[in-house]
Amino acid sequence: MAEARKKPKFLRKDWHKHIKLGKTVKKVRKWRAAKGRQNKIRLGVKGHQARPKVGWCADSKTKGFVKGMEAVRIENMKELEAVNKGQGVIIGSVGKKKKMELIAKANEMKITILNKYKKAEKAGEKAE
Repeated sequence: MAEARKKPKFLRKDWHKHIKLGKTVKKVRKWRAAKGRQNKIRLGVKGHQARPKVGWCADSKTKGFVKGMEAVRIENMKELEAVNKGQGVIIGSVGKKKKMELIAKANEMKITILNKYKKAEKAGEKAE
């Protein structure tokens, strides 16, 4: 069985010429289709960067997974208790106090937290 090729970062045309479009500015690091008449990316000329196509999408079994786990967004204790085995947790927009409680409970239940909060975890360990 052939090994799956790594999906490239699809950056927009001329990203290397303008810092505001480039690799370093995260919020603008998104694909915009090339529109030019003789644009080499649009034409798919060999040696130029790849463009997103249907074939690049994730396998339907693992689509939406984060770090190899199915991600569940939680915001309170009730949602945390409903998480099944094999699912990871992403803690949504909650305050610091509730976030600490959720992290402590998730560690107690041995549930993986997919968006790590290093400061909060250290404080959660001290509280135990």
